[in-house]
Amino acid sequence: MASVSILAFDYGTKQIGVATGQTLTGNTQPVAVLQARDGQPDWTQLTALVATWQPTLLLVGLPLNMDASESELCARARKFARRLQGRLGLPVKMVDERLSTIEAKEIAGMGNAYNRKKPVDGIAAALILQTWLADPSCERSP
Repeated sequence: MASVSILAFDYGTKQIGVATGQTLTGNTQPVAVLQARDGQPDWTQLTALVATWQPTLLLVGLPLNMDASESELCARARKFARRLQGRLGLPVKMVDERLSTIEAKEIAGMGNAYNRKKPVDGIAAALILQTWLADPSCERSP
């Protein structure tokens, strides 16, 4: 089986975390936190990340509620996923990201604190990618 290179995104309206990984070793790592304006990243920066990491698959976190219903942010995350696919021509899958930000804060030693100077969005993106690597059947369509 060929290795698949992946970029994962933790979508937010102000910041978008980005992580990379691949299926051969299952390793993941945060690579960036992109600033966003009302959910829109700097597409030049995002395109440069894609050129650098050369993924064959993109994953976007789907911020479901704890009861698995769609949150208010789900529609925006889906729209972002469709824009990624349209602009970059790469396959995009959505992955349930419930609790990824909370877990990312715990990993960063922040508890429930919010700190713009120490964003955890890249860590959250790596957790989204780890979720998919552990169980690719968890994906959803954009």
